[in-house]
Amino acid sequence: MPRTEAPVGAQEWVPPHPRSIEELKSAAAGCRGCELYADATQTVFGRGAPHAKIVFVGEQPGDVEDQHGLPFVGPAGRLLRDAVDDAGIDPSDLYITNAVKHFRFELRGKRRIHQTPGPAHITACRPWLVAEFAQLKPDLVVILGATAAKALLGPSFRITRSRGQLMPWPASAQHPEDFPVAEIQALATIHPSAVLRADNREVAYTGLVDDLKVAASTL
Repeated sequence: MPRTEAPVGAQEWVPPHPRSIEELKSAAAGCRGCELYADATQTVFGRGAPHAKIVFVGEQPGDVEDQHGLPFVGPAGRLLRDAVDDAGIDPSDLYITNAVKHFRFELRGKRRIHQTPGPAHITACRPWLVAEFAQLKPDLVVILGATAAKALLGPSFRITRSRGQLMPWPASAQHPEDFPVAEIQALATIHPSAVLRADNREVAYTGLVDDLKVAASTL
């Protein structure tokens, strides 16, 4: 039976004055802000350079990420690394995280089938994302897929309509006041998992790389 209790939100577990990403990561390991923690193996927090030039924000960890405790280490992560290389972006300039830090899935036999996080999960986990951004001072934010776009840009944003376009950040955020940083830029594109699901992977992959080349051109 799925758990249906209303999420209380992560704010209770976010340190009031964190001094580093590592401090946030340590605190997030004990987060009980929504019901997803109960069935997931562990919290999967962001990783990468504390002084990254680009912050990538995806949806949520998948099955492989849940087991390893690291974001973007499964098939979608491998594809993203290839796309980053092909776009000419230095991997050492990246910080990678997800809008939701626990794996949401449905159990079918022994298989754990990915389920898209709902609005309540996105809202509950948002304090971690805001806290991460408070520690990071990037030059660009790259938003991967619809769930991350809803978390950062609001429910009306459509990747299909606005992908690959540079936007002012945090002015384009749904709540700009949550991100008190110098004016930089943001760009939304498809999630690499969408390439893996595409009927024509080559075309989908080329589109992702082209979007990332726009991102690379800003650095």
